[in-house]
Amino acid sequence: MITSTEPQVAINGRYSIKDTCKALSISRETLRRYTYAGHIKCGFRRNTARKFYLGSEILRFWKAQI
Repeated sequence: MITSTEPQVAINGRYSIKDTCKALSISRETLRRYTYAGHIKCGFRRNTARKFYLGSEILRFWKAQI
């Protein structure tokens, strides 16, 4: 269940999968499913190809779920 309190993230910040899960109070598997379904968008770092989530996207997703 997604947290009922607004995540404390910076609008322009980039957050790892772990930090995004912590901000939304969801598991990694749940985040993966939401990403795969297109509910939340992620970016990829050029150097390492690791996923990241923008703070603005985290807040947009949170507001849509509440």
